[in-house]
Amino acid sequence: MKLNPKSLFFLILLSCASPNESDESLEILDPEMESFFSENSQAEVLAAGFDWAEGPLWLPDQEALIFTDVPKNKIWQWSELNGVSLFLEPSGYLGERTDKNEPGANGLILNESGELVLCQHGERQVAKMISSLNDPKPEFEPIAQSYESKKLNSPNDLIYNSKGQLFFTDPPYGMDPWDEKELDFQGVYRVDPDGELILLIDSLSRPNGIGLSPDQKTLYIGQSDPEKARYYSFDLDGNGDVIGGKMILDVTHLQSEEKKGLPDGLTVHSSGTLFATGPGGVLVISPDGKHLGTILTGEATANCTFDPEERFLYMTADSFLMRIFLK
Repeated sequence: MKLNPKSLFFLILLSCASPNESDESLEILDPEMESFFSENSQAEVLAAGFDWAEGPLWLPDQEALIFTDVPKNKIWQWSELNGVSLFLEPSGYLGERTDKNEPGANGLILNESGELVLCQHGERQVAKMISSLNDPKPEFEPIAQSYESKKLNSPNDLIYNSKGQLFFTDPPYGMDPWDEKELDFQGVYRVDPDGELILLIDSLSRPNGIGLSPDQKTLYIGQSDPEKARYYSFDLDGNGDVIGGKMILDVTHLQSEEKKGLPDGLTVHSSGTLFATGPGGVLVISPDGKHLGTILTGEATANCTFDPEERFLYMTADSFLMRIFLK
């Protein structure tokens, strides 16, 4: 279902201006930042009008990007050719309640078979969409629902490695106050190809965005705790188990009225550089935690992803879908 002409006009009108009130889209703190962007790089708005855009994922075969609107329980699709259209509804909650705050899907990824895997807030599970990407339907097969017979909180973000192991975070953001919280921690988990669910980390207060280094030996986590707004790296052994970890960057002090947002979603460039949402927009961070600069979106920014050629970084920033061109 495509948006009606009035809605499309609204989106086109908004795309003419960035939510960033400044003319500058980049804050450069280190010369290495300039290896990714030209001096006049500008973030552009592709679509707007969403409640809270999240989970951007590029679909290579469709040459399109899909992303979630968590409060609206929908997934949208954007392409250069067709603009914005509805991809899937419902996306994360399949029941009849209409009073849930964040019922929809959050993080999205494709498995090795090209099937869509979703973090579903409302159902409090990680699941696979059964239908084809070309004809999506709200039919799902659970992948992870509980740990030691206790229901998960609300799976948030996820990443596969080349062995088919799935890593995901489980903070409580998708839970409503009246939902029963059964776990007394916020976990980071791994699901092996045989379906076994393994708890890797239970020491983070709000694990959120997740990514892997190009050699898949390092797991990165963004912690969206306003008191401890940090990024972590964890060393993985050949089995995908955590064998060590450390905090690589603390950005708690960067929070301000001008620089909205917390560490949330992240993606890892083929160079190993992190592009991680945080105060101000998307922070560009070296693998060892050096803050190289920030893509200033002017909004609290939820997540980001590249297209396969890494020509563009796509960003979901509050009610906006945005992108910026890379060298």
